[in-house]
Amino acid sequence: MTPTTADGGDGQDGATHEPVLLARVVELLAPALQRDGAVLVDGTLGLGGHSAAVLEACPAARVVGIDRDPAALERAGDRLAAHGDRFTGVHATYDRLADVLDDLGLDTVDGVLLDLGVSSMQLDRLDRGFAYRADSPLDMRMDPTTGRTAADVLNTYPAADLTLVLSRYGEEKFARRIADAIVRERTTEPFTTSGRLVELLYDVIPAPARRTGGHPAKRTFQALRMEVNDELGGLDRVLPAALQAVGVGGRVVVESYHSLEDRAVKRAFARATTSSAPPDLPVVPPELEPAMVAVTRGAEQADDVERARNPRAASVRLRAVERVRPSSPSSPSSQSSTRSQRRASGGAR
Repeated sequence: MTPTTADGGDGQDGATHEPVLLARVVELLAPALQRDGAVLVDGTLGLGGHSAAVLEACPAARVVGIDRDPAALERAGDRLAAHGDRFTGVHATYDRLADVLDDLGLDTVDGVLLDLGVSSMQLDRLDRGFAYRADSPLDMRMDPTTGRTAADVLNTYPAADLTLVLSRYGEEKFARRIADAIVRERTTEPFTTSGRLVELLYDVIPAPARRTGGHPAKRTFQALRMEVNDELGGLDRVLPAALQAVGVGGRVVVESYHSLEDRAVKRAFARATTSSAPPDLPVVPPELEPAMVAVTRGAEQADDVERARNPRAASVRLRAVERVRPSSPSSPSSQSSTRSQRRASGGAR
């Protein structure tokens, strides 16, 4: 999305609305998008910043932009309207990538871009509930038309489940203390607005801890957002589907902003770029060679200049792989994609 942040900031701190690592993303995708009719799937369309740059830099290519947020689709569609039928917007979650391609009659594509996290537009709209610096309804749904809200999570989850959400997704040291306080306070009055939750966090988190590590609500709001939108579950489903979707020469580029996201991307890319041959096999037959190769060396980060210009780039980790041979039905990525699609067919939790 454009841009993306790992925390729950309010998007009104003066940071520029420029896509993170824009030039590098275009540089990585461009070699795969030179042929006439090449297709990029921007699975996290947001405000369309990455897609706009690709359409300008790669005049032979077209973009399929996926976003679960109807408002983002509308704004990106207006922005990209000048490109005519070179842009197609689709309202869906990115873990429905395979279904979207089926609906469009696309057997393979030439690139997939995933820029994970929450977009500036969502942060800037106080009524969406992502902001902790202003009182707003506790919503946090990236698609406000469906699914449970952050208020639903706060008011219905048992203390043990709340603790797990806060500790896993927010890496919150005081997760149990916060969860117990939420359960206690909601018996008096359900949580409906961010202001009351922030007040509780100030009361519960010890003063020395509040003075370090940024705003004391940052980790809780991040954790709630990731739980409400099933962000890690969706990522686990989309990664194998994206790897399977690209044809030979196609590339998958992912920007992540959270250690758990980057770990999932690293694992998926490692499986796709590792031979399935036994380690002691003297000669590896072609069908056991990996179908993908790494394009980046590990995870790339934004330089100091971009971090100073756009603070939201501080935590980005960028990884990219390229398909060098067709996948076989027995390949790990193919099997993983099939399993993920089966899980996804039951819907996100």
